Amino acid sequence: MLFKTVLAVIGSKDQAADIHRAIEVATKLGAHLSVLAVDLSLPPTVGDYPVGTAWLDNRVEDIKALHEAADKAKAACETAGIPFDLERYYTEKAFLADTVFRRALYADLVVMGDKTRAVSAILNSVVDGAVFDAQRPMLLLPGADRPVEKVKTVMLAWNSRAEAGRAAREAIDFLSNAESVHVVLVDPDASYQASGGEPGADVAAFLARHGVNVTVDQLPSGGRPVEDILRNHAVEIGADLIVMGAYGHSRLRERVFGGVTQSMLENPPVPVLIAR
Repeated sequence: MLFKTVLAVIGSKDQAADIHRAIEVATKLGAHLSVLAVDLSLPPTVGDYPVGTAWLDNRVEDIKALHEAADKAKAACETAGIPFDLERYYTEKAFLADTVFRRALYADLVVMGDKTRAVSAILNSVVDGAVFDAQRPMLLLPGADRPVEKVKTVMLAWNSRAEAGRAAREAIDFLSNAESVHVVLVDPDASYQASGGEPGADVAAFLARHGVNVTVDQLPSGGRPVEDILRNHAVEIGADLIVMGAYGHSRLRERVFGGVTQSMLENPPVPVLIAR
């Protein structure tokens, strides 16, 4: 596998499921697991100045909880017997993306479980720092009730854009080792300039040269949201992994995601690998 270092970002609350999922992924990949335990400090409100003891007490409790979560994550890694390192950061939201960026530079893959993703401020900062700034692929893991299976069937969401192309390249190891890969195009643009003579044929040929067993699925939306089409098709083909580009743009350091990206970030039906 090409993924030799996996960076797992976990929070300080309900982190047990997320760290165990990250350990599971690192073990399957035979990779070193780099754990980043984070929590966000709440700035005092205007009415709190001068800063009162209640706000300081909350910070002390937050830091204590973060240290406890990090200690439990360390124990879980030691029990699993995998190579790992661990750091903890208690920081403000404005600085978290940069912290993740600097750690993601030295990772091949970033993973996040559903408990950590439930905190939107952490989720958006991690995507900002890892996917947009460090240009690293991110694996979004579903709930603990859905184990990380061997990747036999992959669905590649394709629209002939740069983000989709980068996602395909980042996931090429998964694609070439899968039993089948479905390249899915929703309402594809049939113009030659957009998708070649036949939508999906170019990327299928590219993947086939890597030994990928590829099928092209052109799907009509019928006016339904693209994310719904992708979710339903992933279930129909029994996909173990969805690969897709991350779409959005920067606005004053806040990322604004497209509907498909945001939907998959918040509630992926199966593990989703996104890249920018």
